[in-house]
Amino acid sequence: MSSSNLPSTAPSHGHPAKDLQQPLTNSSTNPPSTSSHRPRSNPDPTTSNASQTPQGSLTATPPTRPPELARLEVTLRSALRQYPDFPSPGILFEDIMPLFVSPALHEDLIHALHLLVTHYVTSQKIDVVVGLESRGFLFGPSLALRLGAAFVPVRKKGKLPGPCETEGFQKEYGADEFQMQSDAIKPGQRVVIVDDIIATGGSAAAAGKLVRKLGGDLLAFAFLMELDFLKGRDKLDAPVHTLFAGQEEALSSTR
Repeated sequence: MSSSNLPSTAPSHGHPAKDLQQPLTNSSTNPPSTSSHRPRSNPDPTTSNASQTPQGSLTATPPTRPPELARLEVTLRSALRQYPDFPSPGILFEDIMPLFVSPALHEDLIHALHLLVTHYVTSQKIDVVVGLESRGFLFGPSLALRLGAAFVPVRKKGKLPGPCETEGFQKEYGADEFQMQSDAIKPGQRVVIVDDIIATGGSAAAAGKLVRKLGGDLLAFAFLMELDFLKGRDKLDAPVHTLFAGQEEALSSTR
């Protein structure tokens, strides 16, 4: 999902950069709470900073967020499931799918993302939500509907019909390309890009370039979580906001 490349300790199984996995560890640092790590101990939901921001030139999610958003964050991350040694020994996989199995949690997720985006992107109406293949498709259309915006998918090369714009990016195991249909965004439309996770930032950066190729005004990126230690946001030229707390340090295997 966003982001795009997980550290080299993650095995290849489909799209490694998008699969939210990390090696098991007994690290004493606070792990992140979403699709890739066990939740932190419960913070004060009215003051917790869900974006542990690495150094960078772009605006980070401020430490104070609306109480309702903080409450939803705690509820949602407590529903995630952990799968040790999946898909291979030493890997902890945190599953976000329970958020979609439960209609109540699904609604909470979309409500939380709506609050996140409208709280931090306040100056202009959002015209388009762009979702990255493939987990960005899980919540991007619903968020767009809630915002009264269009939804535009970014897909791997060869998956979209008709004239397309193409942008390459580097992955852990080689190069890849994203495409967007050439008429998907009109010049001047205001855009937010969403995905489940930002890791190295390669795929998100490529999506941002596609938006600008079509003349879109990129307002922000929004992710469920961030692997801060990979410094992916340094590649992005718009503000980055995350729903859940990030992971500040790489995890080491206990095996």
